[in-house]
Amino acid sequence: MKSTKVTSALVAAGIFASSVAVAAGWNPSEWLQKPAAPVAAAPAASNTAPIAPATAPNYRAIVQRYGPAVVGINTEGMVRTAARGNQQPDEDGPFFQFFRGMPGMQGKPNNAPRALVHGQGSGFIVGADGLILTNAHVVRDAQEVTVKLQDRREYKAKVLGSDPATDVAVLKIDAHNLPVVSLGNPKQLAVGDYVLAIGAPFGFEQSATSGIVSAKGRSLPGDGYVPFIQTDVAVNPGNSGGPLFEAGGSVVGINSQIYSQTGGYMGLSFAIPIDVALSVKDQIVATGKVSRAKLGVSVQELDQSLADSFKLPQPEGALVASIAPGSAAAKAGLQPGDVILSYNGQPIAASGDLPALVGMAKPGDRASLEVWRKGKKETLSATLTGATEKLAAADGQQDASRGKLGVAVRPLSPEESRQVQLKSGLVVEDASGAAARSGIEPGDIIVAVNGTPVSSAADLQKLVGQAGKQLAVLVQRGEEKIFLPVRLG
Repeated sequence: MKSTKVTSALVAAGIFASSVAVAAGWNPSEWLQKPAAPVAAAPAASNTAPIAPATAPNYRAIVQRYGPAVVGINTEGMVRTAARGNQQPDEDGPFFQFFRGMPGMQGKPNNAPRALVHGQGSGFIVGADGLILTNAHVVRDAQEVTVKLQDRREYKAKVLGSDPATDVAVLKIDAHNLPVVSLGNPKQLAVGDYVLAIGAPFGFEQSATSGIVSAKGRSLPGDGYVPFIQTDVAVNPGNSGGPLFEAGGSVVGINSQIYSQTGGYMGLSFAIPIDVALSVKDQIVATGKVSRAKLGVSVQELDQSLADSFKLPQPEGALVASIAPGSAAAKAGLQPGDVILSYNGQPIAASGDLPALVGMAKPGDRASLEVWRKGKKETLSATLTGATEKLAAADGQQDASRGKLGVAVRPLSPEESRQVQLKSGLVVEDASGAAARSGIEPGDIIVAVNGTPVSSAADLQKLVGQAGKQLAVLVQRGEEKIFLPVRLG
């Protein structure tokens, strides 16, 4: 399907009567209402018998009890009004992570001037001592973050760390005895379950919208580590980072993305499961960074034709297309053409399920893989290795090459060296902080720092550590080499 260009839009909306039934006559002290007695029906076969109506949730009670733990987030920072390669969503595609903490960054040339921008988002308190969860993109490039509580108290927040791969960030404010949300289990959610979002769409604080779970385990472009919860809850710019509650009042997700061809809500919203977010939060709080495991395979989806070719009973699993030399998968004996059916006992229904499960593991963890090979099942055991670390800590909290510059890099492969005609260099796999603000983007090849060639991460770390507040980074982008001035700190 041809993509339609996504444009951001402020939508002036009327007040909808989605909560009229709640406000009209429900008792807020009761979580659930008793369903009306079913109307007598003629006997019918079990598979055609009418389904009794489900008990509706008391959204009013959820908002009253947990609304005080939902916060508004305001950010301020100097950024380029430019797209930064793979870090930005494709504005020509309908998947648009529009809840930008720093709006107006799409579709501009990389040499565009810097501008002071303000952003808005939402978050929720998970620790009475001031620990808050939100989206990484809400606080991205922010030099100042302010958290506003429901009672209108405001606090300057410290970004303990953020993980762009899962779009989760952890904030801390200097406060005590704060209200907190109840945390639930997204694995217990089912399609059709009631859900509720609270946030600040377009800056309208403490707005609640409701809907149902539309699907689970969605894999979106560029977000392989997150099995998203899809809902039809109306969320808009400013809701980003806010909680998604299940019918009992527990948080099961963080609202993160929408599918839109207009820049506004179109009926498809996506939330990060709370168990994924808590795993990231625990690592950031403990170490200031996120370390995730790597299996070392590329996989693709199975259709009926491929399933027939491999004599699979049905098109389920992750088809192994290639294996990285020396990886955990190679050592475990995986082969191209294998179909991974389960990971540590968890079924792999679609290829997107596998990276999400591996991403939740830590380097050194063992994984039991059930695979389909040549018409029969086999079980293999793999010891996962460490993936290239996505930067988690804020500037100044890591070592010189990562905390100051803000890049995750890897050496050029021999084939890449031949293609780009470079003897040495480092491929940028992730850029944040000072590097991102200076225009360095994933896919760039760092050739030299202050005129000194770099060939390893150790070289880069040493050169950045020796630099003062300013350095010149020579990068190759496509067929061009350009110097980018980087201000550290």
